[in-house]
Amino acid sequence: MLKILKNNLRKSWLIVVFIIVLLCVQAMADLNLPDFTSKIVNIGIQQKGIENSAPEVITKQNYDRVLLISQEDELFNQNYQLFSKENLSEKMYNKYLREYPNIENQETYIIKEVDEETQNKLNLEMGKALMFISMLQNKETADSLKEQMLTYLSTNNSYNTEENSTNIDFLNQDIFTIINVIPEEQLNQILNEVNSKYSEMPDSIIEQTAILEVQKEYEGLGVNLDKKQNNYILISGLQMLGIAFISMVSAILITLLSARTAATLGKILREKVFKKVLSFSSTEYRKFGSASLITRNTNDIQQIQNLIPMLFRVVIYAPIVGGGAFLKVLTKSQNSMAWIIGVAILAIIFVIGTLFILSMPKFKKLQGLIDKLNMVSREILMGIPVIRAFNKEKYEADKFDDTNKDLTKTNIFVNRTMSFMMPTLMFIMNSISLLIIWEGADNVDKGIMQVGNVMTFMQYTMQIVISFLFISMLSIMLPRASVSANRVTEVLETDVLIKDSKNIKKFDPNKKGLVEFKNVSFRYPDADSEILTDIDFTAKPGEVTAIIGSTGSGKSTIVNLLPRFYDVTGGEILIDGVNIKDVAQKDLRDIIGFVPQKGVLFSGTIESNIKYSDENMSDEKMIKAASIAQAEEFIYSKTDKYNSAISQGGNNVSGGQKQRLSIARAIAKDPEIFVFDDSFSALDFKTDLKLRTALEEVTRDKTVIIVAQRISTIMNADQIIVLDEGKISGKGTHEELLKNNEIYKQIVLSQLSKEELDS
Repeated sequence: MLKILKNNLRKSWLIVVFIIVLLCVQAMADLNLPDFTSKIVNIGIQQKGIENSAPEVITKQNYDRVLLISQEDELFNQNYQLFSKENLSEKMYNKYLREYPNIENQETYIIKEVDEETQNKLNLEMGKALMFISMLQNKETADSLKEQMLTYLSTNNSYNTEENSTNIDFLNQDIFTIINVIPEEQLNQILNEVNSKYSEMPDSIIEQTAILEVQKEYEGLGVNLDKKQNNYILISGLQMLGIAFISMVSAILITLLSARTAATLGKILREKVFKKVLSFSSTEYRKFGSASLITRNTNDIQQIQNLIPMLFRVVIYAPIVGGGAFLKVLTKSQNSMAWIIGVAILAIIFVIGTLFILSMPKFKKLQGLIDKLNMVSREILMGIPVIRAFNKEKYEADKFDDTNKDLTKTNIFVNRTMSFMMPTLMFIMNSISLLIIWEGADNVDKGIMQVGNVMTFMQYTMQIVISFLFISMLSIMLPRASVSANRVTEVLETDVLIKDSKNIKKFDPNKKGLVEFKNVSFRYPDADSEILTDIDFTAKPGEVTAIIGSTGSGKSTIVNLLPRFYDVTGGEILIDGVNIKDVAQKDLRDIIGFVPQKGVLFSGTIESNIKYSDENMSDEKMIKAASIAQAEEFIYSKTDKYNSAISQGGNNVSGGQKQRLSIARAIAKDPEIFVFDDSFSALDFKTDLKLRTALEEVTRDKTVIIVAQRISTIMNADQIIVLDEGKISGKGTHEELLKNNEIYKQIVLSQLSKEELDS
């Protein structure tokens, strides 16, 4: 599969790079969406749009309290400054006046521009201080702390006992006043004890408690918190929509470009396979079979093409989203539930792995069964006349049904196996969702997490699960596509037996049309014995060489060696004084006009079939060829004459008409060598005689080789080759062979009476 993609996606590499970029963009957009959900719930709804527990603006009174309580005075003093025109630009000054209407009515501090790390540190320390302030404003907490402070002071040796009379006043004082007057050592002891309690608290509780104090602070400065909340939700929602829009556009473009890339890949593969098949000799055709080659060039390539869009998703998008979501979970407060993701992944891998093991062997079998079905279908359709003649319709229908049932059973097994996948994976997804809600509710109750974090965790988990769903979809498509890729690769990498020589030669123009067979032998691949042995003869220009013999004697095999449909296994064939293995196959076939034993026509028109060798051929040349081939009679009987339609395989014309059009096609080519492989068998004697008489005129300077069964067709040939079991048993003219060759004499007597011979 990788080899197929690597070798055939080069033309689309720019599109592939763009798809990868878009997949990264979509993945990043999808990974950011859950954060906005968390922000809208946690900050927008629960915190009224206030993002940080370190307030942007704080009154001097509360700022002094923070400094009094906190042990991070330096941190705050470095990052907060007094609000005044001198410290700010006019633009920033006016911005603060708009957002905090009461800011000029009292002395306040504003936060400076800080980086994210400093902001997080400020949030933590300010959160602790504001939470402590919130606790101190509770009467029970304040009274308890006063008693605690009094105990610290009374047991301290440096405390003046004469001042004990003031203890009652001490207890009635404001808590912050008391904190302000007690010795620093005692205050630090109390604060250390409080800080130790903070360290046991979840950050979310500290943050939420501090935010309540920030809300009070902002309300005191004239901020409309409802408006701030609505603005935050609206802006976050619009940002979320923007990111979703980017994700949507990326997904659409990815789909379009992936489909285009897949279609281009399919086109390239079909072209390569088709061109490769055209270069096959008869040996390679027999190895694969026409039905299998058709399947490989259609169904198999379609399987590969269908895989491409999913492959981009799984190779690029799924790892980014799955890995990114997992990292997001680990780096946020939801990491306490990360074990749930592990459970989900293990369950999905188990399901996919099990189904993969069960279905993979069947996918391999499936493509072979499609080959078999195509082969049976093609055989039946081509043999319909014979099937009907022998009343074997039921037998052939049963044969097709058996093959069809095998394919159906395999398909049903695969589909049933895969039908378990989606319901099982959906069950896992829903179970994981319930588990997240259960565990998340417990964490919210304990103050470990916020509601928005639970929702975000669920979204990230679903993204991870969906990434594995993509992988599961690939596991359905990949085995079949992999089998198909191997089958296509097998065709593309098949070593063609008949190749052009590295040192290509040209034909000798002084020996135009001269054909020489020199001790030629031939055997089919994997055959036990030679089909032809020591074939030795010369066919000269201006002469007719005929080949005759009993059925299976090797007549058609000899003429099939000329255009190199097969290569000789012994001896050599020379044309124009050059071994045909040393010339380019194109050059060789350009000088041969070959009319096969079975006339082959192509869908189109009579004109397109006759002009097959040259579509720019003149009409005069076409008409002359048709006239010589005795085809005009039936052509002009048709309404559209030469524009009359020819159906696939020439099924709308008779066998004799098909042969005459095939002969006309060869004549129109005007080659050096004419080869007629029993091409007159479907013609009546009268038409046969007329055709051969007309043919003599155009082949006067050409080499003509005729394979025939009829004595009347060849008896006037300049040279007749008599074959018997793959060997030449006689060579000469009709009269010479009648006298000297018993086999030829028997053939003649089987067709002609003694009276006809004597005449």
